[in-house]
Amino acid sequence: MNDAEAPAGELDMVALSAWMQEQLADGLAGGLAGPLTARLIAGGRSNPTYELTDGTRDWILRRPPYGEILQSAHDMSREATVMGALAGSAVPVPHIVGLCRDKDVLGADFYVMDKLVGRTLRTAQDTATLTPEQRGALTESMLDTLVALHEIDPADVGLADWGRPDGYLERQVKRWARQWHTIKTSERRQIDEVVEMLQRSMPITKFPGIVHGDYKIDNLYLDADDPTRILGVLDWEMSTLGDTLADLGTLVSFWDEIGAFHNPITAGATAHEGFPSAQEVVKKYADRRGISIDDLEWYIVFADFKIAVILEQIHARHVAGTTVGDWFDDIGGMVGPLLNRSHERAVRAGL
Repeated sequence: MNDAEAPAGELDMVALSAWMQEQLADGLAGGLAGPLTARLIAGGRSNPTYELTDGTRDWILRRPPYGEILQSAHDMSREATVMGALAGSAVPVPHIVGLCRDKDVLGADFYVMDKLVGRTLRTAQDTATLTPEQRGALTESMLDTLVALHEIDPADVGLADWGRPDGYLERQVKRWARQWHTIKTSERRQIDEVVEMLQRSMPITKFPGIVHGDYKIDNLYLDADDPTRILGVLDWEMSTLGDTLADLGTLVSFWDEIGAFHNPITAGATAHEGFPSAQEVVKKYADRRGISIDDLEWYIVFADFKIAVILEQIHARHVAGTTVGDWFDDIGGMVGPLLNRSHERAVRAGL
C-alpha cells in the first residue's frame, strides 16, 4: 500500500469527507473543492499518516496505529493541542485544520493539518545531498528551535496544565518499563538492569518546560530551497511538561557520528562532514540557554532505552499483523543493538 490510495476498509472516505467539509465550511474556500482522496505515505513507523487532497489543496491526516495495544502512547489529541498552542510562537508548526474525537468517523481519534511544502531528511542518503556548510547551518537551526521551545513559558501559550514537571523522570522510567513488559516479544535481560540503574541514579529536574519527546532531524520539515530553514516541527505525540534535558538526551541518541555506532532509526543521518559532534551539540545548546550541563549521560541512556521500547512496541504490532505499510520488517532487529548501547553506556557511566 506504500504510496497507493488508501483502501475503503482502511479509511471511511465518505465519513472523512463529511467531517472535512464541516471543518472547512467556515473558511475562505467554503469547503472541499472536489472529491477527497487519501494515500498512505511512508516515513512514520508508528502512527499511520495519510496525505489528503481535494485536487486543489493538500492536508496530512494522522491517527493512532491499527490494533494498538497501548493507546495512551499514541494520543492524537496531544499532537493537535500542542501544535495549536504553539502556532505563532518561535517554534514553527503546521496549521491544524481540526481534531476529531468522534470514533464513529474513522474508528479512532485523528487530526488533520495543512501539508507543508518542503522536504524531510530521513536517511544518510538524504543528508548527503547537503553541503557541509548547510549541515552546519541546519544544526544551528535545530538548536535554535529546540532552545526556543524549552524557553517558552507554558502559561504564555495556554499549556500551564499540559503536564507535571515534578516527578516527570520517575514516571517516564516506570511508564516505559511497564510498556516493555506488556508488549515484549522476547526476554532481554538488559531491560531490568537498565531500569534499575536509571531509577537509582535519577537526576533532579533543574530545567522544566515543554518537552517535545522525539526531537530529531527527520521530525523537521525543511524549506526545499533552503534546507537550513525549518518550516515545521512534527510528531508531538509524546509532548508534555517535563525535564527539557530529556529532549537533549533524545537528540544526542539520534545524533550519529562518523565512525561510531548509529542509532538504527537515523542510521547515519548526521554522520557527515559539517555536522558537529554530539559533544559540540550539547555545548552549543548549553551556551544558547546559558546553563551548565554537568552530565547528560543519564538522559542519553534513558533515551536509548525509551526508543528501544517504542521499537519493540511497533515490532509487536507488526508480528500481530496490525501495522499498515511495507516498511516494518527491519524493526525487530533494531531493538537489541539500541538496548545494548543503553546498557553499555549506563555501565560505563556508573549509573
